[in-house]
Amino acid sequence: MNSKSTYKTKQREELIGYMEKHRGVHVTVQEICDYFHRKGNSIGMTTVYRQLERMVDEGLVNKYIIDANTPACFEYIADDKDHEEHGHDTCFHCKCESCGKLIHLHCDEMEKIKSHLLESHEFTLDPKRTVFYGLCKECAKAV
Repeated sequence: MNSKSTYKTKQREELIGYMEKHRGVHVTVQEICDYFHRKGNSIGMTTVYRQLERMVDEGLVNKYIIDANTPACFEYIADDKDHEEHGHDTCFHCKCESCGKLIHLHCDEMEKIKSHLLESHEFTLDPKRTVFYGLCKECAKAV
């Protein structure tokens, strides 16, 4: 095995380790690169994107696209009993229009809305791309 493929394998293992430690948390590629940079292990954004996309294809990670102005976020889901039980489509998002904070919802009530839309309106909701806009608690207090 040449050193180049070993290096890529090591980076993948480190990335999987990072994602496992952040199970259930939505992280961006920039956050991942910043973490590795702080640890003295520079890993390129292209490498992180490529490896995360592979992990999405392998079913280890979910990818969420919020909108054109927000970077995609990724969530480690391998061996996650909640995702196995409810499927991979239980995460909805709320985005604060003031500060840009992103809140991730794993909520049974949202499943009721999804079911209602399908049953009553014949509309299939894509939760990986569903975003509710409004104000977070902190910004609402400031108004």
